[in-house]
Amino acid sequence: MLIRELDEGLGDRHELTLLRSERAMTDCRPVSLFAVQTGRRLGEELGIDLDKRRFRANVFMDLASTAGFAEDCLVGRVLRIGAKTVVSILERNPRCAMIILDPDTAERNPAILGKVTKAHEGKAGVYGAVLIEGMVRIGDEIEVLN
Repeated sequence: MLIRELDEGLGDRHELTLLRSERAMTDCRPVSLFAVQTGRRLGEELGIDLDKRRFRANVFMDLASTAGFAEDCLVGRVLRIGAKTVVSILERNPRCAMIILDPDTAERNPAILGKVTKAHEGKAGVYGAVLIEGMVRIGDEIEVLN
């Protein structure tokens, strides 16, 4: 069991527990949202198959627009995700070197950050702040409220 494996190295001074809650566990930090179409477009620009996981988003969106970077138009808007969660989109997401690392192998591809920096002002995806917390599930609808 995972909890036992993680707990083994802690010794007697600490205890590790897993927490499951029906209530959202959010903090004041922004939520990262990333359109799968943006990942596809960057892959096309680079001539590679680009894994969206490189962008470490909290929410991957499949938008009606087939164009990459369509989420940029959501800055300043408010979204409802699923039945309850409401997120205000604050800004485009400035990217760091983490996107050059393959999520499975950690192999580096600096061309990815280079492309984002030169062709897209160093930004891909958007940041949002949670206004109304709730559970977000795979396949939830996303609605623009304003």
